[in-house]
Amino acid sequence: KQTNNMAKRTNAIDLSDSFEKIPVKIFPSSKDGSVFVARQIADFIRFKQQKKEKCVLGLATGSTPKSLYAELVRLHREEKLSFKNVITFNLDEYYPIHNNALQSYNRFMKTQLFDHVDIDPKNIHIPNGEIEKDDIKEHCRQYEKKIKDAGGIDLQILGIGNNGHIGFNEPGSGIYSKTRLITLDNSTRIANAYEFANISQVPRLAITMGISTILQSKKIILMAWGSAKAPVIKKAVEDDDTEQVPASLLQNHDDVTFVVDKSAAAELTRNKSPWLTGD
Repeated sequence: KQTNNMAKRTNAIDLSDSFEKIPVKIFPSSKDGSVFVARQIADFIRFKQQKKEKCVLGLATGSTPKSLYAELVRLHREEKLSFKNVITFNLDEYYPIHNNALQSYNRFMKTQLFDHVDIDPKNIHIPNGEIEKDDIKEHCRQYEKKIKDAGGIDLQILGIGNNGHIGFNEPGSGIYSKTRLITLDNSTRIANAYEFANISQVPRLAITMGISTILQSKKIILMAWGSAKAPVIKKAVEDDDTEQVPASLLQNHDDVTFVVDKSAAAELTRNKSPWLTGD
């Protein structure tokens, strides 16, 4: 009988693990989660510094990483974290948009991070929203080449859209997709309209790293905050991988972690139906 009970307990643990196909770390708040991710980045930058190597980071924009960048700036100011060995590649940029426009991700990165740390401007790479349309394919090809020449992305930071997009890889984006021009989903334009005077001013296009480009990163951390992200976090982590939920394709990576707050984790089976997991 005791053996049977132990077997049942073991099965319960296995069942719990089987629900989540990607490791998920849950924090009380977005601030706590951001501090954790910032510490991961800082430790990795310092590890690379000790080896006298470059540290290649893939960076995200939008509201999700703002608290992360604020913490990185604090670490630079108060704990002397240097970014001199850091090379960055941003995921995406609206198209067309002036690099200095209030809503451009070029400006966002300067305002949130780059203007406040000691990174070499030559080591910053962001897709160019000002480029001529005829030159976009070559620009995207060169972006891929620059990532490859840098040795690939060591650590990629991601957010997630309510429709499951990562970068601006909207639903339907293929697992083999590379950096390219993409048409934005209307739900994405509505979600980002707060940055603009009205919805009509939100660009309909963007340049984005592809799913394949993201999956080639050595390590990936995806962050999500708030109850609005809860349904898509469950789909990405627990359901089968599908191009209709681009973030679910991260199940095909060997070293990916989702870092979420309690609200974003609310729909996970371990929280919504814990009796199914044996907890």
